[in-house]
Amino acid sequence: MLKVLFFAQTRELIGLDQIELPATFHSAEEVRSHLAEKGEMWALALEKGKLLVAINQTLMSLESAVKSGDEIAFFPPVTGG
Repeated sequence: MLKVLFFAQTRELIGLDQIELPATFHSAEEVRSHLAEKGEMWALALEKGKLLVAINQTLMSLESAVKSGDEIAFFPPVTGG
C-alpha cells in the first residue's frame, strides 16, 4: 500500500487529508495523474506544475519512483513575504 497525504490548499480542495492506494504505481506522477482523474476538484488540487511532492518526507520530483510502504505527500509551493 501507498499512504498519500495532502496538505494546505490541496487538502482543502479535495476535502481529505490522506488516503491509501494499492502499490501498483511506479512513480509519484502516476499517483498524481490517477488521482487527478477522480474529478474536477481533484484535478484542480493536483494540477501538474503547481504541486510539490515528498516521498518518505524527502522533497522529490514527480518522476521519482514509489514502492509499497512509501508515504507520498502532495502540497502547493510555499511562499512567504
